[in-house]
Amino acid sequence: MAKSNSKQHTIGREVWCEGVGLHSGANVALKLYPAPPNFGIRFKRYDTPGQPPIVAHPWRVVDTVLATSIGVNGVVVATIEHLMAALMGCGVDNVLVEVGGSEIPIVDGSAAPYVDLLTEAGRRAQNASRPCIRVTRPFVVKEGDAYIKALPAQRMELHYVIDFPHPLVGRQEMSWTFDPASFRRDIAQARTFGFLKDVQRLQRMGLALGGSLSNAVVFDEEGVLNREGFRFSDECVRHKILDFLGDLALGGVGLVGRFEAYKAGHSLHNRFIKELITREAAARETIPAMLAPPFMGPASIPGLMDPFPGLGKPL
Repeated sequence: MAKSNSKQHTIGREVWCEGVGLHSGANVALKLYPAPPNFGIRFKRYDTPGQPPIVAHPWRVVDTVLATSIGVNGVVVATIEHLMAALMGCGVDNVLVEVGGSEIPIVDGSAAPYVDLLTEAGRRAQNASRPCIRVTRPFVVKEGDAYIKALPAQRMELHYVIDFPHPLVGRQEMSWTFDPASFRRDIAQARTFGFLKDVQRLQRMGLALGGSLSNAVVFDEEGVLNREGFRFSDECVRHKILDFLGDLALGGVGLVGRFEAYKAGHSLHNRFIKELITREAAARETIPAMLAPPFMGPASIPGLMDPFPGLGKPL
């Protein structure tokens, strides 16, 4: 585990928003609080008194069907990937996320509203270096014909390929090098997408209850139902890069390497970041406790119950 030249950052002040949960359909409020160095990203549900914050970490992922969900002691926070991507893209390392329900608001289906929220909050440098994992040896994680490869590189580079049997999607691929300005411009605005027949099936199952044309790109058999059309001609693959970033952000570290994904999803993303951290741990005699698998219990995490504004306080 290397230390990068960059400092850790938190947000400058408290901010909040509210919106509907994509799958629950419930309206929920969310608030972000500044946090001390090495705190990481932690989620606290203020509707479940007495529960400790859930640390955003690959080993806290409890579900990857349709979205990434983390949990502890049966308490779950779902659909965190867009917020996590925004935090990573905006360079925020330490923050407490208070949420009043089981799911993060989907807002417009992209990470752009969360980028706007973080911009409103501002960013404050902290007296601690950001840890970094640098890929030194290639490896691959597979799931059927899907895979994610890791290769050495000088920066964080992503190459993502999707392939859906739809005339407006088909095979799309994009190469992208991590850069905060490019993230805001080229990735954060890409919305989640789905197919009408799948949305209808999910809603019959009690899922996707909050889904609408205001928070997702929806395709029928031949076209797109959203009157405004696409934000990008290849919006679907850009959104998959957004999801990938959000799932990689659970590692809580800077990443240097080239990551090539083919037809991957949240499940494979999670397996990949676990493998990356495990390999880093195996290559060294010690690794920071916050990254060590299996994840430490809440009582063992330094600073978890440190007092600071908002911990356990409803919005």
